[in-house]
Amino acid sequence: MMEIFFETKDVFQLKDMEKIAPKEKGITAMSVKEVLQSLVDDGMVDCERIGTSNYYWAFPSKALHARKRKLEVLESQEERTLLAKELSSLRDQREQLKAEVEKYKECDPQVVEEIRQANEVAKEAANRWTDNIFAIKSWAKRKFGLEENKIDKNFGIPEDFDYID
Repeated sequence: MMEIFFETKDVFQLKDMEKIAPKEKGITAMSVKEVLQSLVDDGMVDCERIGTSNYYWAFPSKALHARKRKLEVLESQEERTLLAKELSSLRDQREQLKAEVEKYKECDPQVVEEIRQANEVAKEAANRWTDNIFAIKSWAKRKFGLEENKIDKNFGIPEDFDYID
């Protein structure tokens, strides 16, 4: 049926197509309306209602443009697939690089400095508690008259207990 439109490059009404299609292309007259509607639904044939009549037409240039558009869509989908693979590859590479950076993080000067500062704070805290323990031992000796080694033994304080340098 498309050949009828392309060869004649004319506009037809349904009744014209019902006469021409069976004669020229061997399409049964009963199925012409269904075939024509199917072509309209697929966008291969244009249809316009003017007054009380429907007019149908299709030109070779429209079919050519439709094929070009479909080809462009297919090519863009292929390109999209390639870009998606490249994106996935780059993401994997980024994750590998992040893991490698994480592996060497302990050598980072900023991280080393943060660790030193945290160690200094911990050392100051330990010396502060050591000072508190010595103050309590001194108070206990004055208040209760206990010997220093008995206080150490009863409270589990080691003999080498001292400030951290």
